[in-house]
Amino acid sequence: MIEFKNVSKHFGPTQVLHNIDLNIAQGEVVVIIGPSGSGKSTLLRCINKLEEITSGDLIVDGLKVNDPKVDERLIRQEAGMVFQQFYLFPHLTALENVMFGPLRVRGANKEEAEKLARELLAKVGLAERAHHYPSELSGGQQQRVAIARALAVKPKMMLFDEPTSALDPELRHEVLKVMQDLAEEGMTMV
Repeated sequence: MIEFKNVSKHFGPTQVLHNIDLNIAQGEVVVIIGPSGSGKSTLLRCINKLEEITSGDLIVDGLKVNDPKVDERLIRQEAGMVFQQFYLFPHLTALENVMFGPLRVRGANKEEAEKLARELLAKVGLAERAHHYPSELSGGQQQRVAIARALAVKPKMMLFDEPTSALDPELRHEVLKVMQDLAEEGMTMV
C-alpha cells in the first residue's frame, strides 16, 4: 500500500530523511518513533505529497508520488491525514467540517454528505455535538471531529501526525480509543 524505496528528503542543505526503505501493507498499523526533528512529520507529509521527496521512489496505493504527472488529489483522496493542531474550519460546525470533504473531494450531494457526517460523528462519540463550532468543543472533541473529517472521504489509509500531543492527558484516551477502533476495523494507519 505504501512503499518507500531509498527515499531521501532535503530542506536546503539539511537532509531530514536518509535513504528510507519501508513497506506498509494494507491493514497494517505502523508507529514511527523518534526525537523531535528526526523527520517523522516530514515522512508523513511526503506520503500525501504535502512535501516533495528529493530522491528515491515513493509509491502510495499504486501511484508513484514523485511522478510529476500524478495528481496529488488522487493520493490525498486515499490518505486521510490528522494533524497535531486539528485544523478545523472555525466558521463551520462539527457537522459542516465533516461534510466538507465528501462534498468537495468526492462530489457527494448534500444529503449523502450529511448522512455520512452524522454517522462518523456518532462513531467518534460526538453525535450530540454536530451543531457546535470548534470553539465550543474541547481539544479532544476537536481532534475527534478532525478524525471524522479525514474518514469522511473514505480513505484507504490514515496518517496521524502526533494526534494527541496537543491534548491534556485526560483527553488523550478519547482520541486513542477512536484510533484503536480504526485499527481493529483494519484501517491502514501510520
